[in-house]
Amino acid sequence: MRNAHAVAQVRAAESELMALLPEGALMQRAAAGLASACASLLAAVYGSRVVVLAGSGDNGGDALYAGARLAARGARVTAIAAGSRVHQGGTAALRGAGGRLLEAADRGADAAITAADLIIDGLLGIGGRGGLREPAASLAAAAQRARARVVAVDLPSGIDADTGEVAGAAVQADVTITFGTWKPGLLIDPGASHAGVTELVDIGLAPYLGRPAAAAPQAADIAAWLPRPSAESDKYRRGVLGIVAGSDRFTGAPTLAVGGAIRGGAGMVRLVSAEHAVAVVREHWPEALITVIDPARTGAQVIDDAGRVQAWAAGPGMGTGEDAAGLLGAVLATSLPVLVDADGITVLAAHRGLLARDAPTLLTPHAGELARLLGADRADVEAHRLRFVTQAAAELGCTVLLKGSTTVIASPDAGREVLVNPTGTSWLATAGSGDVLTGLAGSLLAQGLEPQHAAVTAAYLHGIAARLAAEGAPIGASDIIGSLAAATRTVTQAPG
Repeated sequence: MRNAHAVAQVRAAESELMALLPEGALMQRAAAGLASACASLLAAVYGSRVVVLAGSGDNGGDALYAGARLAARGARVTAIAAGSRVHQGGTAALRGAGGRLLEAADRGADAAITAADLIIDGLLGIGGRGGLREPAASLAAAAQRARARVVAVDLPSGIDADTGEVAGAAVQADVTITFGTWKPGLLIDPGASHAGVTELVDIGLAPYLGRPAAAAPQAADIAAWLPRPSAESDKYRRGVLGIVAGSDRFTGAPTLAVGGAIRGGAGMVRLVSAEHAVAVVREHWPEALITVIDPARTGAQVIDDAGRVQAWAAGPGMGTGEDAAGLLGAVLATSLPVLVDADGITVLAAHRGLLARDAPTLLTPHAGELARLLGADRADVEAHRLRFVTQAAAELGCTVLLKGSTTVIASPDAGREVLVNPTGTSWLATAGSGDVLTGLAGSLLAQGLEPQHAAVTAAYLHGIAARLAAEGAPIGASDIIGSLAAATRTVTQAPG
């Protein structure tokens, strides 16, 4: 698990550790790790041209001390001060090792950035808030134009460490070297997209950090959560998922959801859908048990007719009218775990009272659907993903999986960390991919996973399957289904 801690937690841990260490020892640990990582990115340290963009705080100090270590190995290091103050100890170390210091306004500053082989971003640390101001903003822009790799110190300057929000100009890094623990802003977009490849340097903070604010599971975590059948398993013990999806107008959604559920390991899938949609599903998934919606019967009667299940997934292509609301209400009136997606979330936006239930509930909206549910603006949701997903979970009393460039999952339990899915590909932005995720996550609920683990496990496998299917080329949602078995093997057979 990549555990990430909030700034306040990091500061408290640093204070505890520094009280036990000689003055400056913690900064030297960070600088040593940073210098080692930078050296590994250079074809040769000796003779290479390194530029340090130095702010006034400890982040600038880390960068300057790392620059001094590189200069001592023969690199030509130029530090460019972003303000009137720089870290005195770091500056002295750099000059003592043969490096030089320029101010941002000096004539040679732009030329040094243009000619650099490596640029170290030490402008702002984890305490920075808001976008970069001048001259830091211009230095960040010059670094982005340069041919050199950009290495961010702890996190790219201009990124909110706690949320990943970007409120203005920010550094676009190729590599980020973070210290002690991951920061939530390195896991969650848009900040994650600014970080590039991220490497953690251990400086001894772990014993003092406490519970993480966010975490990104790795293959071993997913493998540990995945249900596995035993010798005594049968189709009922494997988990029976009920799916309410599709309509006479939308016939593909239930086919994709059923496929995701079957390849997700459900022992049986019971589909409730309209007659025309049912005909399509039977062609693709003859193993599904089907109940055709009778308009003359109430939603509760239709759901009762479907038979016994261990969990429900509802929403894809089911429509948003009163009949759909009746079906969704009947599903939510059960005492079983329920996943709601797509049209189901639109129905909930008009019937919030349906969520007044004690049983586990998982919502899987994209930003537009969550905006409708909360009465917010879609652009705000996309810019402030962590804020809105945690707000929704607390306000609605549900686990919420917010889909997008970063998939973020929040629990209504305020004491639990937010989970962030690290897999996926931009090729997932295709019609029907969310329907596959609905079936996959629903199947894991039916197999007994609690909602947050079901959500992140499904998202992880969904992302791996998309990568395997795409291999750099366009895919359709049905291709994801075809790669789910391979994705599962990738996780369960991963070393360690």
